[in-house]
Amino acid sequence: MSPSIKDNFGSEYYNSLPLFGDCLGELLAFFGVKRAYGVGGDFVANLINALEGHLDVLPSSNEMHAGFSACAQAELNPLGMCLTTYTVGSLPCVTAAALARTEGLPVVFISGAPGEAEVNSHALHHSVHPHTAWHTDLDAALNSFRALGVRAERLQGQRHSGQPNIAAEQCLELLSYAYLNRQPVFIEIPRDLINQPTQSLSLPLSLEQISQNQPLNLSGAELIAKDIEAKLKQANKPLVFLGEKLRLNSTLLSKIISLCHQHSLPYATSWFGKGMLNESEPLCLGSYNGAFSELEGKHYIESQADYILELGTAIFPSDTNNAFSSQTHAIDTHRHKTMLRGTARWEKDIEAVIDLLVQKLPLNEEAENTQDPDEKVTLPLESVMLGYHNLADTINQAQRQLVKPYIFVPEVGSSLFASFELETHISDIGRSYLANPWYAAMGTCLPYARAIADQLADINSQQPVLVMIGDGGFNFQANELINLQKQGANVTILYMRNNIFHLGKAGDAPIYACNDQGFNPRLLIQAYGGDGHLCETTEQLATCLVETAHKGGLHLIEVPTSVKAEHQSETTKKLNTYIGFRNGDPQATERWSELCGSN
Repeated sequence: MSPSIKDNFGSEYYNSLPLFGDCLGELLAFFGVKRAYGVGGDFVANLINALEGHLDVLPSSNEMHAGFSACAQAELNPLGMCLTTYTVGSLPCVTAAALARTEGLPVVFISGAPGEAEVNSHALHHSVHPHTAWHTDLDAALNSFRALGVRAERLQGQRHSGQPNIAAEQCLELLSYAYLNRQPVFIEIPRDLINQPTQSLSLPLSLEQISQNQPLNLSGAELIAKDIEAKLKQANKPLVFLGEKLRLNSTLLSKIISLCHQHSLPYATSWFGKGMLNESEPLCLGSYNGAFSELEGKHYIESQADYILELGTAIFPSDTNNAFSSQTHAIDTHRHKTMLRGTARWEKDIEAVIDLLVQKLPLNEEAENTQDPDEKVTLPLESVMLGYHNLADTINQAQRQLVKPYIFVPEVGSSLFASFELETHISDIGRSYLANPWYAAMGTCLPYARAIADQLADINSQQPVLVMIGDGGFNFQANELINLQKQGANVTILYMRNNIFHLGKAGDAPIYACNDQGFNPRLLIQAYGGDGHLCETTEQLATCLVETAHKGGLHLIEVPTSVKAEHQSETTKKLNTYIGFRNGDPQATERWSELCGSN
């Protein structure tokens, strides 16, 4: 007869063992998780009960939205967390997992699973199993996440009567992997593990120790810093270009910005890094993307900069972030630059070089204005017909009248590409703009806004959130409004209406018709406790934005939007030309050639 844990290791050790459910709650709290987004179910019910008292388990309108909210949470915290039931709950999260993998977000997708005692020759409910099959496949969700390159594991229960299970240690290893590598993980937890004893853990004193204890195994930082120092001293018009990796490394980002200010180094960021900089700073040139950029300081970047220090950009460049491969991205083609993209965990190789530059470079007390004087003049807002072509200017002018600036959450589509012209400022939660232009998963902005509102509520901040969305994207996710209502969120939804999917439209097929003319979103928002507004001119919108931000709460501003080319933002017009070129349209190909030639 096999011994029990108590017989094997003694009563004192056995009595010290925690239940796995409690241990998981403590682990998540250690990694800074205050809330999980999800949808309940039978296989996850034990886990939901066990997590009570450790963190808030919050409902989402569906599992995909829960995953998107967890992605936004991971943009702002050490980890994001999504909680679902077995397969029917976890499989809808695959899109959010692809987003997290693409954006490099440490999201923990946790799913309940059948108890180990339940697994036998019978097919279980929720299992992906045709009635004609001889083999029961219980790993459909695990294999789906693995197919995306996501690390996916099912926790193990007790394998010997005299040994406690290793589920807690297994879970700690997976959470640490997500945190250190900024990558999502998928964890299935058999429901009978929750109330079983597991091995006790000895955690570090703080979360920071996990990242700080990661050694830098690369040498040569002194040589790189010496070379950069020499090039900066020779440059008359230097530029520091900050990549998207830095948005999740606030400590390093602060060091770099401080270095730029101390030495009067102008700096800019990529599209994917927008919102991590305060663009009102004199040395900040904004978010740059070649021919698609409409920003102050573009002339300096493209025509004046004689040396570029490129930090934290992607190892493998994306066409979205590099002017859609138009060969008009001045950073890509600049002949005199240093690329320090960061190959070590948490960009410790970049940090080592920056620390050396802080010691080496002499201070420059005279900051140079890198922007054209005419570009800094704010003209009075003329009341004209509103469209994407003047949307950013209108919002920027309204924002200057607010006590606190906006946190922008644009949806993929024309709203996203108009939003790159918005001015981002400081934020109470560290980021003033959250979007996902890389993976481009339509349907994210309301789940993102929901996570942002929770983050703001944690610190009792009333900073306003502005969602920018088209009618097609809104219909993807309007059911998430119920959670914004329950939150009492301070969110204004700018609803750009033209009743079609316009970005990339290449014909008149019914698939482009995303709305009905009789739909009234202003009545819908009232059903969720919000206020509806209609704005058709720039003056009306600017006034309405100031009023809604002052009043607070949930608002929807409907803006009738023309699809005529003259009413599109410059970025959208260029992007539609690019899409037509890629699809082989002769006229678009000619226009694209002209555009690339002019740059």
